[in-house]
Amino acid sequence: MQKVILDTNVIISALISRGIPSKILTLVLRHKIELQLSEAVFSEYVKVIMRPKFSSIPNFQVNAEIVINRIEELAVRTEPTQVLNVIKDENDNRFLELALATNADYLITGNSKDFKIDQFDNTIVLAPAVYWNHHHPDKTKH
Repeated sequence: MQKVILDTNVIISALISRGIPSKILTLVLRHKIELQLSEAVFSEYVKVIMRPKFSSIPNFQVNAEIVINRIEELAVRTEPTQVLNVIKDENDNRFLELALATNADYLITGNSKDFKIDQFDNTIVLAPAVYWNHHHPDKTKH
């Protein structure tokens, strides 16, 4: 099973619209791909979801709570042992630390501004659309 890391922006986008991030999150929730998670990444998810700017979106908080609880149940938890300083935005380094610790196949992010790398160690870093169009499990089956 593919091991993936989802950047927080993918989770937020999935909760706001029914686009590709939502399809990717559905793969996680249906256990078609294995979500990798650390305490730092999980805390980032929760912190961002709780931002006041999302409270005006209908059903956002209720759906977010359901998704966060399900992620907590399904994800494979690993606590990275290395601290990295590769990306300017300090919080984004937590995703790379998790990638290194788990040897994840993919780190999926909509943040091309900060993630200017295509690969980190053995983990391919790509946008949700690229993952969906070329790499998700249903695409890779022959």
